[in-house]
Amino acid sequence: METFEEKQLQGIARVLVRENVLQQADALHYQTLAATHKLSLPQYLVNHHILSATVIAQTTALHFGLPIIDLQDVDINAIPTSRLTEKQIDQLLLVPFMPLYIQHNELFIATDDPCNQSVLKEISFYTGFYIHLRVVKTDALYAFITRFRHQKESVVLTHYFQNTEKWAQLEQNDVGDDAPIIALVNQIILECLKKKASDIHFEPYENSYRIRYRQDGLLRLLATPPTELSLRIAARLKIMSNLDISEKRVPQDGRLHVSHPETKTIHFRISTCPTINGEKIVIRILDPQVTQISIDRLGLSDPQKQAFLTAIHKPQGLILVTGPTGSGKTVTLYSALSELNTLDKNISSVEDPVEIRVPGINQVSINPKAGLTFSHTLRSFLRQDPDIIMVGEIRDRETAEIAINAAQTGHLVLSTLHTNSAAQAPVRLMNMGIAPYQVASAVSLIMAQRLVRRVSADGYQGRLGLFEVLPISPHIAELLGAGGNAHELLKMARSEGMFTLHQMGLEYVKSGITTREEIHRVTVE
Repeated sequence: METFEEKQLQGIARVLVRENVLQQADALHYQTLAATHKLSLPQYLVNHHILSATVIAQTTALHFGLPIIDLQDVDINAIPTSRLTEKQIDQLLLVPFMPLYIQHNELFIATDDPCNQSVLKEISFYTGFYIHLRVVKTDALYAFITRFRHQKESVVLTHYFQNTEKWAQLEQNDVGDDAPIIALVNQIILECLKKKASDIHFEPYENSYRIRYRQDGLLRLLATPPTELSLRIAARLKIMSNLDISEKRVPQDGRLHVSHPETKTIHFRISTCPTINGEKIVIRILDPQVTQISIDRLGLSDPQKQAFLTAIHKPQGLILVTGPTGSGKTVTLYSALSELNTLDKNISSVEDPVEIRVPGINQVSINPKAGLTFSHTLRSFLRQDPDIIMVGEIRDRETAEIAINAAQTGHLVLSTLHTNSAAQAPVRLMNMGIAPYQVASAVSLIMAQRLVRRVSADGYQGRLGLFEVLPISPHIAELLGAGGNAHELLKMARSEGMFTLHQMGLEYVKSGITTREEIHRVTVE
């Protein structure tokens, strides 16, 4: 007779206990955690490295007497969506397929959880087919469904390219030959806004043309339109951005904006670059919510947040945010400015270029051709009695010297550097020619960061900041003044309680926020 605890076990959890792969108490615990994180039990166990996908698949297959299938042998383009809809595949996390040798009334289903008999009976009733089950590894299943979903999205838009009548219908107010292209470009932008993309890439090649969008830090294919459309699409984008459509030999930069019913006006930055096959164009979508992001929403731990708040509320000092392009440094700087942007503060920023316009901040975009550089603008700022200065990036010795001097003479300065870790930032300044004692006396806090993808029920969705926060304590300042290297600085910082990016990442993994693979992708031990 089953105990109360055994009755609480559901589906695959019961199988794993009966096959002595998990203890009953552990299975109940993991079952609860999986439900809390809105994950299936196999997905939770694999993501948290409790059991491997192979062990779960082998145990399940043995228990039910089913063969294991490799989804690499299944043609993603031959999935019978007439039998099971794309929505059902996405929601039920099942892969239907029809090998050549089967009868016309048979359907094969690949799943990592054959225990859900009610769903399988529903599919059999819905399709009228006899169902053959096959077991598949959890990670392979989710990867296949994610790939299938993105491919179907791409196909939908690719069909749109081939329907000129539909283009004209979408832009009824436009007349002439350009109407289909106008509607097409508008549709591309709207599709990418729906997907919460950060940028859109239009890429011409010798015998092909592709459009990709970046979502949660990774590029994904949107469509592969005919190559003959590339010149017309490029011309339309340049017209929208007030760029010279006749100039195709040199790069151009511009801005454009579109009205959107949900977020009113959305601003974009556009960049063109001549390649051997034509102009590659990248549109950067400027998130209007960036200026409203509070420090509480960045993802800092409580000690990290307190250290950051303490530093930005000091009357002077240099705060550095480091990390590669696309790691969220701008968002962090704007969150600090949002905290500091009050009526009694004179705040100025110099950026390349200004991405988000913020009321109450004097913002300048550099223009090197006109002689308006970071260093030139900083000198101008210092003649206008600023309280707080934001420098988009410290790139050279001259800019570094001015920022350091400003931080030592009563100004709060916030800026970025391209280094991989917080400990490498002071060394980078010293390599630019800044004296160690100046670095030690001016810098008050250094923060390194990355963006990691969150785990959701159907793959990754959304991103969260991962931080390494290094306050400059008296001991660390003493080490910097003596010209200490990055290794010595890291060792002392860790002895004072600093968590590295990798250590913070592992904490996220333990909490079920992301996966170990994602942490390895963006950090090094």
